[in-house]
This record gives sequence, structure tokens and C-alpha cells, in this order.
Amino acid sequence: MAASTPPGECDLAVVGGGILGLAVARELTGRRPGMKAVVLEREGELGTHQTGHNSGVVHAGIYYTPGSLKARVCTTGARELYDYCDEHGVPYSRSGKLIVARDESELGRLDELERRGRANGVPDLARLDAEGLREVEPNARGVSALHSPFTGVVDFQAVARSYAAELEERGVPVVTGCGVERIEPAARSVTLGHYYGETRARFVVTCAGLWSDTLAVRAGADPDPRIVPFRGGYLRLRPERRDLVRGLIYPVPDPRLPFLGVHISRHIDGEVSLGPTAMLAPRPHLARTLAWPGTWRMARRWWRTGLVEARHLVDKRALAQAAATYVPGLRAEDFLPYFSGKRAQALGRDGTLHDDFVLSETERALHVRNAPSPAATSSLALARLIADRAEPGLD
Repeated sequence: MAASTPPGECDLAVVGGGILGLAVARELTGRRPGMKAVVLEREGELGTHQTGHNSGVVHAGIYYTPGSLKARVCTTGARELYDYCDEHGVPYSRSGKLIVARDESELGRLDELERRGRANGVPDLARLDAEGLREVEPNARGVSALHSPFTGVVDFQAVARSYAAELEERGVPVVTGCGVERIEPAARSVTLGHYYGETRARFVVTCAGLWSDTLAVRAGADPDPRIVPFRGGYLRLRPERRDLVRGLIYPVPDPRLPFLGVHISRHIDGEVSLGPTAMLAPRPHLARTLAWPGTWRMARRWWRTGLVEARHLVDKRALAQAAATYVPGLRAEDFLPYFSGKRAQALGRDGTLHDDFVLSETERALHVRNAPSPAATSSLALARLIADRAEPGLD
């Protein structure tokens, strides 16, 4: 599928072969048939970072502040993603999600999630009492819950491969093993220095995940925010215990953090996962992460949360106990090791973890600076928004 070498010149270069970079290339080349474009991916395969290391949840749009970029694209993006999968034969399951309030202290936060979900137009969202939530998930317990039948699961890496196949049909090369190390804007073009030499493009869009801030700064953008890598550890439920979970079960999250808490997910392949933890990853940017003032400000603010996450990471019993607060039948011995998730998270100089998508512009380039969940869910809709910003640069 992937091309072997990039062109020396083109109209559009997209840096990053994850699901969002491929969606952006697909959107822009669809708007401008015949435009000479290329996608440059650092790794040897497509979608090997965030796209291929997540729980595969197609989010409905419940969590996001009304009016935010996430809220604007999530529900529409999920609907379009389901339609795309139907059209292109990508398997998915609309298995539904429960967000469980474990006791009365969480009801206020559940009320706020319900308000957001309804403001964002989440289809078929329902508020359930303790008996109602057990009808959806017989083994779950809580005083109340939100039920989202619209939420589902899919293999996002399979979706990314389908986007890449469409690009191939259009004659757009997708070059793997082609990390971009240099970006030099000029008056009428941008030169990208990469493993194969150079490519000069009239316009560049970077969707580079962990390297997004590096490329943006090299192109002349403000260094704030900085990307810090988080690693999320998952466990998987033993096959003989999978019948404890029908779909997706989440706790009410801490609204101050851009993470959704330790949750249980039935995947498209039938596996049931528990996680993730949320710890700063030691590689590949440890020195840069520690040199950023925001890292230490974040650590001072959230050190207690960090201790809890560290315990979850090293002690599967603690992680299982967190899940047992809303599925009491779960025990530590029910779980086996599973995969590690990846998240490129934007962190401000002041220690703020950016919750929304962040874009920035430099001369003849647009940079996606923060694209965590639900970027994969929203890839088609978010790609349109990015293309609207990028397209004038191609005139």
C-alpha cells in the first residue's frame, strides 16, 4: 500500500500517517482532484502510535464542553464514521456505554455530563436509575447512570488503512519509514527534510502526534503548548469471565483532567479490557518533557493523582479494585496483562493539560498541536475543519 519514496515537489504534504493525517489528506485531495500530494509517516507502518494503541471506542460526544472543537465534531464525526465503515466494510459494534455514578456524591457530575451530552446532540442518551442500569449491564452497580446506545467500538487502525487505500486509488503516495526532521518555510513553499532527502511543498499540514510541537516550533510557531507523552496500561479479562461485561462501562470522570478514568471496554475482537492508567511515558522525549516548566507545575498540582496512577500501574489488584467499585464481581485474578495505550497530550507552560484540540499556523503550514480522543472518532469531521483552514494556502 505505501509508496517507497516521496516526490521532490508537490502541492500538499501531510506529515503523519495516523488516522487523522490520512483523513486530512483524503479530505483535501477529494476537494482538489489531481492535486499532487503526499503523506509522510515516520514509522514503518501506518497508525502505530495513538491510532493503534487505544481502546477503540467510538465516542458519542457526552464529555465535551458545548461549543468546543471536540463538541462540534464528535457526534457528527461518529455518525459519519459508522456510515464510512458500512460503506467500506470495516467491522464495528455499536455496543453502547454506561457512565455509572457509584454513590450520591457523583450525581452532580453525572448531571453535568447529561447536560453536556444533550447540548451536544448525543442520540438516544438516557438517564437510568439503579434498576435501569442493571438491565443494561446486569453486573454493574451504582445509584444512577447515563446510557449511550450510540457509543461503539472499532479497530481504528483498520479505518486508517482504509483511508490510505483510498489515497492510493487517487494516486497519492503514502510513504512510510520517512520521518521529517526539518521544516523550512519560504515565501512560496515549505521544504521538508526527511530520511529520503527533501520534499518541497506549496503547503504542509502536520499531524505528527508526539512530534507535532517539535515540527511546529521548527516552522516558527510558539513553543507553548508542549507535547508530553502519556502511557496507559491495560489489563484484559480472562475469556471465561468476559460474560460479566456486555459493552462499555465507565465511572464518572474527574472533570479537572482530560482523562476518563479506569473503564471496562469490550473490543471489536471480543476481548474485554480494563484501564488505562495515565503515567508520563519515559520515552522518547523524557529530557524535553522534564525541561518544560509546565511539567513541574503539573506535577505539583496533581502529585496525589500521580501516586494513584503509579499504584495502578504496578499493582493490578489496585486497578481491579477501581473497577470493582462499579462491577463488584471483578477480582484481580480475573485479569491478564494486555497492551499499553499511547497519548500525545499538550501541556501548557503554566501546567495546564489542554483538553480541546489545538491548531496553530505558520508560513504556508498548519499544525495540529493537540489531537487526543475523540480525534479518531471525529477523524472525518475534524479533517473537514482542518481542511477548511488549510485550503486557502493551496490557492
